[in-house]
Amino acid sequence: MPNYATISDGHPAASGSGSAGDMTRHRRGRGHQRDGGQGGQASTVSSIINLLNTIVGAGTLAMPAALSHFGIVLGTIVVLWSAFTSAFGLYLQSRCARYLDRGTASFFALSQLTYPNAAVIFDAAIAIKCFGVGVSYMIIIGDLMPGVAMGFDTRAEDVAFLMDRNFWITVFMLIIIPLSFLRRLDSLKYTSIVALVSIGYLIVLVVYHFAADSVPTRGLVRVITWGGPISALTSLPVVIFAYTCHQNMFSILNEIQDYSPKSIMGVISSSIGSAAFIYVLVAITGYLTFGDDIKGNIVSMYAPSIASTIAKAAIVVLVTFSIPLQVHPCRASVDAVLRWRPNAVSRPSNCAGSSGGRPLLSTAQPRSDHGPGPAMSDIRFPLLTTVILVLSYIVALTVVSLERVLAYVGSTGSTSISFILPGLFYYKISDPESIHHQRLTKEDDDANSPVASDDDEELDEMLGASVTSIHSMVSGRSSASKGAKGSWRWKRKWRWDMEHVSHDYLRRAALALAIYGFVVMGTCLVLNTFISVSH
Repeated sequence: MPNYATISDGHPAASGSGSAGDMTRHRRGRGHQRDGGQGGQASTVSSIINLLNTIVGAGTLAMPAALSHFGIVLGTIVVLWSAFTSAFGLYLQSRCARYLDRGTASFFALSQLTYPNAAVIFDAAIAIKCFGVGVSYMIIIGDLMPGVAMGFDTRAEDVAFLMDRNFWITVFMLIIIPLSFLRRLDSLKYTSIVALVSIGYLIVLVVYHFAADSVPTRGLVRVITWGGPISALTSLPVVIFAYTCHQNMFSILNEIQDYSPKSIMGVISSSIGSAAFIYVLVAITGYLTFGDDIKGNIVSMYAPSIASTIAKAAIVVLVTFSIPLQVHPCRASVDAVLRWRPNAVSRPSNCAGSSGGRPLLSTAQPRSDHGPGPAMSDIRFPLLTTVILVLSYIVALTVVSLERVLAYVGSTGSTSISFILPGLFYYKISDPESIHHQRLTKEDDDANSPVASDDDEELDEMLGASVTSIHSMVSGRSSASKGAKGSWRWKRKWRWDMEHVSHDYLRRAALALAIYGFVVMGTCLVLNTFISVSH
């Protein structure tokens, strides 16, 4: 055994002659992550709220229409399948973050370790995707607010500027601007709560109309049959796009206080699971209300009333508070693109052979929002934020509909961030021949060493006996006792934190996810470029 063990703050501490129980407690507290002194302060609940708000957005409105192309049974399967693949992409991001210092995880940092020459391409794709989503949200504000004003007061129709979409986009920019200048994603947790309350009202509205309204002219409802392969595949990007939140996952990992695998799995499963429940509920109830007559925006289908007007206002609130969540990763990616130099990529192999468990990327550098590297200065940070907001504002004023643009952004950006990048990054960095994986395995050797049971740990702590002697004691038990314990161990093979998953299996699954992303991207691009145009 080595004389030193790496503790949670990344510094070596003498192991001395501590008991195995002490070592076990030490291993459990490490969280499988180097801490370069950049521990987070965000709670698990706030992390779930921010991630869920990033997921659930305007895509909720289009879910009933997407379900109409698949049919209820197949559509529900597609929605749940998209939830599973997106959750797996988030999980792979959390696994990749273990190879970096705590608080420095980012797509750019992983690119430096895996595909350094392509780092600028990855970040440019993320920036374009987030920029396009933010612009689409501003357009939604401009399209809905005139109707909201008329819903609350019919005399608003006679006031020209209240019917002007550009006026409303300008007004809401006064709310978006200060929120976009917050440096930490966790600072948006309260606005995220308000946004989730808004989406909650939308859910209640859809379910209420399904239960209370009778639509005599309801279109055909397809339960098992579908609208055909072209119609279904054209709607697939809508479902995939609805789960895209991976651009903010590394910020969540950098800021969360409890970095244990169990906590991270709780954030992923809670946010994705809640989003899947919302999508399935809204999709089925909305589709059953109108059938195949459903339009792209479910709220626009309801007759003018105070309830529908409040729903439109709730959507405006939702997208307003979601725009800063897009500005945050967009700004970080633009900053990384501007800093990138062909000869400035990291040389992890130079420090890989160093002893003492030093990090792959030096933590001596200040941490920026995006990961390792110089932090954004007090001039650079507001400058980039201002440029992004001004460009978004100009595009939102000049472009009335981004349906075609968002189709391409969703097909390329969403599939890249959700499937391709997490899969390729983990497959590359976790290669058994990779120096990064070898170093991580060596540093986490104690944390990953098998422990017989909690009973063994307690006996070892009380008696100071070695694990070997305890196993000898266990081997002397009766055959009935052996059978009972063997059954208990079999149940323990499955763990909530997913640490039981085989490394080889996980690498193959990561590669399969990346291939799946390429297939979906190619299919959606072909449909949007050729087939959907002809139809």
